[in-house]
Amino acid sequence: MSILTGLNISGSALTAQRLRMDVIANNIANAESTQPAGGQPYKRQEVVFSPISSSPLSSAPFAPVRGDARQSLQEGVQVDAILEDDAPPRMVYDPGHPDANANGYVAYPDVDIVTEMTDMMSATRAYEANVTAINATKSMAVKALEILRG
Repeated sequence: MSILTGLNISGSALTAQRLRMDVIANNIANAESTQPAGGQPYKRQEVVFSPISSSPLSSAPFAPVRGDARQSLQEGVQVDAILEDDAPPRMVYDPGHPDANANGYVAYPDVDIVTEMTDMMSATRAYEANVTAINATKSMAVKALEILRG
């Protein structure tokens, strides 16, 4: 694995975790939304990741294959989709609420703040780990250059 490959892998993970944190923040911000634009309570969203396949890409570092043939490979993680949770809304009895139905119940999103905060901590730790990996890779590159100057 080259230094550029390591940076590409960590860079893709930083991008994916940043999007995950944005989605989690959106879930938290809409935890009490009873009627967004569609007239239904907000649906919790979740990010789905997958590894980036090792397919020929012109922007990735080169890796030898057979003989003199070279194929560009890219590694890392990508966001496959942002899915809506299909859980039913949380029904809360509040007959005085403007969005209450005929029976006095208000439909709130099925967003658990504790779960969202736990997911946010996990995404933050993953982000920090990838920043550390990038810094370690940069440090190795600097040391390699110092050795070559030697």
